[in-house]
Amino acid sequence: MHLHKIELHDFGAYRGKQSLDLSVKPGRPIILIGGLNGCGKTTLLDAIQLVLYGPRARCSGRGNRSYDSYLRESINRKANSADGAQIALEFSIVVDGKERHYRVVRSWHISGKQLKEFLNVHVDDQFDRILSEGWPDHVEDILPLEVASLFFFDGEKIESLADPERAATVIQSAVHSLLGVSTVEQLRTDLVALQRRQRLSNEDQAVIDQIRAQEAEHNAARQEYADRKLTLGGMQARCDRLQLQLDKVEKAFKEAGGNLFERQKELESNQKGIAERLAAQRSALRSLAAGPLPLLMLPQQLATLREQAVREKEADNATRVVGVLDERDAWILEQLPASVTAAARTALKKKLATDRLKREAAAELKQTLNLPLDALEQLSALDEALSRDASRARELLKESAETSDRLDDADRLLAGVPDEKLIKDLVEERNAAIEALAVAKDELRRGKEQLEEIKGRRDRIGADLERAQQRRVKTLIEIEELNRIVEYAEKARGTLEKFGEALLQRHISRLEVAVLQSFKALMRKSLIHDLRIDMDKSSLTLADSDGEPINPGRLSAGERQLLAISLLWGLAKVAGNRLPSVIDTPLGRLDSQHRRHLVDRYFPNAGRQVLLLSTDEEIDETLLGRLKPALAHTYTLVHDDTTFTTTVEAGYWWTAGASHVA
Repeated sequence: MHLHKIELHDFGAYRGKQSLDLSVKPGRPIILIGGLNGCGKTTLLDAIQLVLYGPRARCSGRGNRSYDSYLRESINRKANSADGAQIALEFSIVVDGKERHYRVVRSWHISGKQLKEFLNVHVDDQFDRILSEGWPDHVEDILPLEVASLFFFDGEKIESLADPERAATVIQSAVHSLLGVSTVEQLRTDLVALQRRQRLSNEDQAVIDQIRAQEAEHNAARQEYADRKLTLGGMQARCDRLQLQLDKVEKAFKEAGGNLFERQKELESNQKGIAERLAAQRSALRSLAAGPLPLLMLPQQLATLREQAVREKEADNATRVVGVLDERDAWILEQLPASVTAAARTALKKKLATDRLKREAAAELKQTLNLPLDALEQLSALDEALSRDASRARELLKESAETSDRLDDADRLLAGVPDEKLIKDLVEERNAAIEALAVAKDELRRGKEQLEEIKGRRDRIGADLERAQQRRVKTLIEIEELNRIVEYAEKARGTLEKFGEALLQRHISRLEVAVLQSFKALMRKSLIHDLRIDMDKSSLTLADSDGEPINPGRLSAGERQLLAISLLWGLAKVAGNRLPSVIDTPLGRLDSQHRRHLVDRYFPNAGRQVLLLSTDEEIDETLLGRLKPALAHTYTLVHDDTTFTTTVEAGYWWTAGASHVA
């Protein structure tokens, strides 16, 4: 498990949004967080546990208060209780060889008199509703609470472990939960539960009576299905006969013109509509004939009239200009320049005279018709009207011819309609056949529905009966199978008991070596040369170089504190250092040399990720310099005594203003 980031929003003394980057690199596993007493170091440790475990978190500031009261009082006093507080923790774990990134956000606020809490879990940047709802169980798979308590510890916990008598109990709990011994014991317990569940009651007479009743019911359902199916066959045959009879009547009805008789009103209405359309078309033709359309019968006369109109138009134009031609011609000749030769003047004069004579001849035309001046325009308009009327007349003639044909067809159909007296008997016979067939089909439909219902009931009873019979046979098989399960479960319990004892002894042996090595690495000098853990007596025994027991009372307070740290360090080593360690105020009661040993030997090797919470006196400027090569980030918790709020600033006291990397 690797922590990446924690965000605190109006939680405890932390006002507003405060964020700490917790990511580390190989060789730099330590995030150093400095703060004076009361600045919020322990609150930060509580926040990590609270966001993960909620009401089960072992927060140091909770005391005997209820979880609801603790959350209410954890909202920053300067914040709006309706907005509440929030803690967000980002971390990653490796699942099946693939790293998965988690973001867990726990928030709460006060609404009226009630406190409302929310938990949202995002995995690989995707909200997971199911995981959010089942987080208390899932977090136990990631980091069990009992295991977390061994890696999230403060000075008080170290102090409680400093007593070897009390430490043995903690070691026993740690070995069982952290090193997998509890899993073996749980398997043994599960096997006992499995054996207890392998009980099979004898089949009594009531079960046999039930099977017999089901057999009788199933036989009755099968017989009813067969009877109903036979009845349904008779219904189908009757429907077929009535259908043949109806087909015969329908044929006779059709041959007698019955179809036309049924359609008589429709045919009459259709014939009437066609006759009305034909009358309308002929009326339109008469309207066209009352107009200029008959003039199309006089094409030659219209052409002669058009020619005469053209000549009279020209004569009128010539009459208008003849009087001024002499003056025009004289003026044109006067305008000729002197350079024009006499021959050219003579030719032009002759040409102008010829034009005058032509126009004078045209003006002498006798206007026999006395046509108006716009006669040509009127004739053009007449041509357009005749063309339009002729086109419309052709359309009407075509439509009226088609309508007339349809009217003839309609008349023929009406003529074929038989007299009602002649077809009355066929109509009654046909209606009776249709009604009889409809009744028979309805009975057939209801019979099929009843047959399907009976079939479903028969199948259900048969399935129940088969299952009951299979259970009866299966019971005999299960007796043998369950006896085998009980026998092999007993053997497995014995094997697991031996395996658990061997596993426990192996872990204890490794743990004794790891704790002793850690203790010697931290001690300036030590009388202790041997360390034994007795799980049966829950005791921790120390011995000198001669193998003589050492009374824990002979150890100084600092030595007992180092022994407690060695226990935690040894557990981490045996567990593989796979979890982050959060250490709060670790150097109390230690002299300067022992402090240097912790800084040089323990903190850089306590795990792959170490959150170190310290005061300025515990990790001073000198120790900071020794710790610097292993630092990934440094922060200082700055407390404002006037507002009683804390903010997070980059850098440690002697690196104030520096970047996050020390």
